[in-house]
Order: sequence, then structure tokens, then C-alpha cells
Amino acid sequence: MVAVIMLNQTGRKPVKQILPLFLEKWPRPREFFLASEQQVKDVIWSLGMVNIRYNRILRMTQDYLTWDGEDATMLYGIGEYGSQSYRIFFKNERFEPKDKELRKYLGY
Repeated sequence: MVAVIMLNQTGRKPVKQILPLFLEKWPRPREFFLASEQQVKDVIWSLGMVNIRYNRILRMTQDYLTWDGEDATMLYGIGEYGSQSYRIFFKNERFEPKDKELRKYLGY
């Protein structure tokens, strides 16, 4: 879900560079909540919209702690693309998504 927020209005190449570093530093919500706002912003800075991204990741992570794992749109900042990605990659559901990249991945 962090990747979904990072991908918002950003190409996949910059996210592919930043996401591994982010997840290495903060692999679980507990570690993320121990980080300072500035530490997180320093890592995601190059993606742009740093204040918006930080706040979305923070609020999504808070929601994640009580999330039932069903509908990803219940997580702050996760819309249809994120929900469909979750259904495909984590729930292994087969359906025809609206997003062109997800459609391409599934062979539609």
C-alpha cells in the first residue's frame, strides 16, 4: 500500500528506487511510527509532493493497524487502483481491472 501511495502522480522508475530503501528502514508499522517525520520525508523527497505523501502514508499506516484485510479502499489514500492491485497481488483474484497496467499484467 505504501507503493500505491508513492505511485500516485509519479512514474514507476523513481518509486522502484525509493521503495526498497523505505521498506528496508521501516519494514513494519511499528518501525515506521518510531521514525521522525523528517526521516521519512528525507527518503521520499525525490518523489515530490513530500508533505502530501508523508501524510497519506502516515494515515494509511494508522488505518492498516485495524484493517480487516478485505477492502483496501478502507485504508486512507488507497483508491480503486490500490484496491485492484491488492486483489490481484495479495488475494490472487482474477478479474478484469480498469487500470491499463494491471490489465496488461493480467494479459487482458
